[in-house]
Amino acid sequence: MNSGMNAGAGSATGSETDELVATARSVFADHPAEVSDGLPAPLWSTLTELGLVQLSLPEEAGGSGGTLADLAALLLVAGEAAAPVPLAETELAGWLLHSAGLAVPSGVLAVAWDSGVSGTGAALDVRAESDGGYAVSGQLTRVGWARAAARLAVLATGPDGADVVLSVDPAAAGVSLTEGTNLAGEPRDDVRLDLRIAEADCAAAPDGTREPLVRRAALARALLLAGAAGRALAGSVRYAGERVQFGRPIAKFQAIQQQLALAAAEVAAGRAAAEAAARIAAGGVAGPDAGFAIAVAKARTSEAAGVIARIAHQVHGAIGFTLEHDLRLATTRLWAWREEDGSEAHWHAVIARRVLAEGADGLWPLLTRAS
Repeated sequence: MNSGMNAGAGSATGSETDELVATARSVFADHPAEVSDGLPAPLWSTLTELGLVQLSLPEEAGGSGGTLADLAALLLVAGEAAAPVPLAETELAGWLLHSAGLAVPSGVLAVAWDSGVSGTGAALDVRAESDGGYAVSGQLTRVGWARAAARLAVLATGPDGADVVLSVDPAAAGVSLTEGTNLAGEPRDDVRLDLRIAEADCAAAPDGTREPLVRRAALARALLLAGAAGRALAGSVRYAGERVQFGRPIAKFQAIQQQLALAAAEVAAGRAAAEAAARIAAGGVAGPDAGFAIAVAKARTSEAAGVIARIAHQVHGAIGFTLEHDLRLATTRLWAWREEDGSEAHWHAVIARRVLAEGADGLWPLLTRAS
């Protein structure tokens, strides 16, 4: 891996992953977890210098050559820190561009596709040009961090019905952006396209690109959710031990203890599902077992998000709803992220279809493989 990280990431040991986690926690601790109007440049610069941006991209493509386990560990920490940076989006866009043989530029990258799952929908008209490029028009909706991106990586349906990957310069003529945010204040921008894309900036997507792209996005969001859930719980436990009511900390009251225990169970279940999905996906994101495990992880972390956020605010009382308190950094992300990259309802439907396809005799083997 490049500057700041160990070499040989492809066979990273547990100690190397632990070192990565410690480094990431130290970096995030040195920077406030606030979303401003733009990208927090000092934090992003530090992450880039340490090789934590494009962590899982091969070194020959400009990445750090890390494993999916490395990336999963980083995203968990980023979620815990409520880090206001597009690590997941940049990783995903880099993977998409590299998979199609396109150059992966440095800096922030954004990604969109027309799957109807992520909320970053693409409704594009793509027409072939005589010089090998494409004329593209249409709208991309709720694209994460588009305003800060050096490139937009777009998976779209080409004129022949096959998928194509487009590398779009957001500063080009014919590209306009309407800024928006999610509940946590993270950029979710609408991008209008009406331009020609040169042959060098477009390529046919490899067969079967779409499903792994959707799964990678869902897995990344599940890991971020699991991290944010842990932050909300830790803050609630700490506050319950500090807040004194009727002469003793509220953590001594049985009702508070029961609620915190329920939240802890939800955190543990969500994190276990996310970590299991990352472990299974390390053998290949496109495989059926990985697909099922990722569906379970995103459904479970999305389901847990609402419960954990509710309990956290109940424990904190009115102070937890104020802008001055940092509880909102975790809970607004929980509320926003549970719907992004597929809601729990969407992924529950995916799980149900797979279970029905396996039949009664296949249910137990399916459950034990995805654990």
